[in-house]
Amino acid sequence: MEAVERGSHGARSRVLEGYLMATLFYEPSTRTRLSFEAAMRRLGGEVLTTENAREFSSAAKGETLEDTIRTVEGYSDIIVLRHFESGAARRAADTANIPVINAGDGPGQHPTQALLDVYTIKREIGTLDGIKLGLVGDLANGRTVRSLAYLIAKYQNIKIYFVSPDVVKMKDDIKDYLNSQGVEWEESSDLLEVASKCDVIYQTRIQKERFGERIDLYEAARGKYIVDRKVLDVLPKHAVIMHPLPRLDEITVDVDSDPRAAYFRQAKNGLYIRMALLKLLLVGH
Repeated sequence: MEAVERGSHGARSRVLEGYLMATLFYEPSTRTRLSFEAAMRRLGGEVLTTENAREFSSAAKGETLEDTIRTVEGYSDIIVLRHFESGAARRAADTANIPVINAGDGPGQHPTQALLDVYTIKREIGTLDGIKLGLVGDLANGRTVRSLAYLIAKYQNIKIYFVSPDVVKMKDDIKDYLNSQGVEWEESSDLLEVASKCDVIYQTRIQKERFGERIDLYEAARGKYIVDRKVLDVLPKHAVIMHPLPRLDEITVDVDSDPRAAYFRQAKNGLYIRMALLKLLLVGH
């Protein structure tokens, strides 16, 4: 897909010509929505899109998700759904007769992000087996780290470190899953110590939107673990720093110039992964 994307600047790919993708986003998004839409267009397909469907679709009138999906599938060949409720993508898939891609369901899962994250780790580090991965930040609400923990568990000799404020620790369902897969993990409050051991530091934003009215808890969690020059000083030379973005202040901007800062390369990899997914789901190999 990287080669296809490079070539599309000349002769446009026609792999998905005649296919129509509907992006139905009930939560804000920049990278996920635009990369899916770019992926579809790079492959010659067309896009129907709604941004902020929570306010600007019939959901605002009280229409159920199931009825919306039944309607939208009549207009399109594949649906990309982001929703604020955990489990919404499963409900949509159970309703639809066309493919539904989960582009994030509340604090639940973000599987296409996990695919691009694993692809990025493989490209940056050269392997997926035997890596030490530090997951940092909002682990309770961060669907990206939940999905990444599930996917990385399929590889051999993985060690995961959870580094987070007490109010947003990784939930037990993920820990139980890792235990069931024989994946070693531990919780730590010392980011510098963890960074000195890791191949990948995966930083995440403290998600203010998940705290509701408990702004005091948000303020207590925000700013506790920041990737800065001190982290770079102890991070192994071969290691990388990743972030699903958007970032606020949890990675300082002076980190961006370090070759180990992989988060913008990571975002670009989302285009290739989503191109591949759309092709697989619509036309196969």
